[in-house]
Amino acid sequence: MTRAVADVPVRPSARADDVRAACAGVAAGALTVGAGALVAVVTGPSSDPLVAVGAAFVDATPGWLKDLAVAAFGTADKLALGVGQALVLAALAATGGVLARRRWSAGAVLVVALGGVAALAATTRPDAGTWAAAPSLVGAAAGLWALQALLRRLPPGRPGVPDAAPVDAEHDAAPTGRRPDRRAFLRLSALVASAGVVATVAGRVVATGQRGVQNVRAALRLPAPARPAPAPPTDVEVGVAGVEPWATPVAEFYRIDTALVVPQVDPAGWRLRVHGLVEREVEIGWDELLASDLVEAWVTLACVSNPVGGDLVGNQRWLGLPVREVLARAVPTSDADMVLSRSVDGFTASTPLEALTDDRDALLAIAMDGEPLPPEHGFPVRMVVPGLYGYVSATKWVTELEVTRFDRAEAYWTVRGWSERGPVKTQSRLEVPRPGDTVGAGDVVVAGTAWAQHRGVERVQVRVDDGPWQEADLAADAGIDTWRQWRWTWRGAAPGEHLLAVRAWDPDGPQTGVPAGAVPDGAAGYDTVRVVVA
Repeated sequence: MTRAVADVPVRPSARADDVRAACAGVAAGALTVGAGALVAVVTGPSSDPLVAVGAAFVDATPGWLKDLAVAAFGTADKLALGVGQALVLAALAATGGVLARRRWSAGAVLVVALGGVAALAATTRPDAGTWAAAPSLVGAAAGLWALQALLRRLPPGRPGVPDAAPVDAEHDAAPTGRRPDRRAFLRLSALVASAGVVATVAGRVVATGQRGVQNVRAALRLPAPARPAPAPPTDVEVGVAGVEPWATPVAEFYRIDTALVVPQVDPAGWRLRVHGLVEREVEIGWDELLASDLVEAWVTLACVSNPVGGDLVGNQRWLGLPVREVLARAVPTSDADMVLSRSVDGFTASTPLEALTDDRDALLAIAMDGEPLPPEHGFPVRMVVPGLYGYVSATKWVTELEVTRFDRAEAYWTVRGWSERGPVKTQSRLEVPRPGDTVGAGDVVVAGTAWAQHRGVERVQVRVDDGPWQEADLAADAGIDTWRQWRWTWRGAAPGEHLLAVRAWDPDGPQTGVPAGAVPDGAAGYDTVRVVVA
């Protein structure tokens, strides 16, 4: 006798439920990040899980990869990193959701592991506090709770289990005998994800926009400089539309640094410590710095990652105290040859001692363009050193100067393969016409900018195709620490496609035309522009 077996409908939508589980994972991940960001308001911005992991990634980045990122994204490198982090996190969170649906412990282990990695990253930051791990741990707990709550709205994860089959506790699935409400699940997932996004944004806004520091900066009245910067000559610009302004607007001044969250430093608590190979340690505070004889200087700064023809360079008027005066109080020992400057966020730069003690305007700067430094440019105090790339000199949010030796200490980027001293290479840039422009036949104006900080630009020459180098006209010289504009008239430009090239001269001769990448000491080669004459 054959025993009748009732047909039990086997659910055909296991793959669809995996997709829903992935959505649950992403939603729980968003809440994880949001909860961590909110707790970080109390424990400090660098303890935010995303910030801590991102900073650890930046610290582990080799020089060639950093150079590639800056070349690809320029000043949007931090945005690119944030987008990349979000995509990776979303993928891991989705994987955690699928694993947890099939076996809760597997997904939970992944969530806990990610929280542990973030907590470790936060506790190893240079400015880590006692509770640095708290945002990551709280975030992981919130994520586990949200993931479990969402997965309860789904069927069990074992393949072939009927919708109405009993469910064991391990799978945390829907109650027996009732098909889960898919729309309710999606609504709840969207609600959890939205809560996570709102919490993340709110946490970041509060953490990076502390009104106390912003209000102090807004109320700050800068002292008059003991030595004002000389007014630049009236003909410091060549008057060609399209050439970058001689004085770079503060809002357009490039920013390249390792800080994923801009440090908010209250000037009232700021102090600079000078120690190491010195006869006496020196400390100065904000009020003492303001009361000192401050000087103004026009200085062009350049990033070592600036490609040939790139825009990671700018010129501004800075106000600050000469570093040599602070070092003179400390009296470096005769065997010292380097100063290791340190930022509040742990970044370090190795600056040759002679560049901080000679007659150049190496400053502990507190202002640019007549206003207190913007937070993203180092408020309240940063370093500005003419003639050196920023990675060995332009420490923002500076709090420490350690007088030492190159054979005893290494800085943030020199550990990663960049050169120790970083003098700025003589460079020139074609700005008019732009690459791919079509210009009319006849006389064509060609113009741009050249720089050779702390040496000075003496000549600029332009070449068309493989022709001879032609002398360009230089704008007025405002000093050897600033860039110079130039222009040249291309007489009788003939129709067709042509390649323009430019080179600058400093007192030692013309810049090199041998191409070189940014690593280890700055890009080199002639800037060229291909144009069409119609």
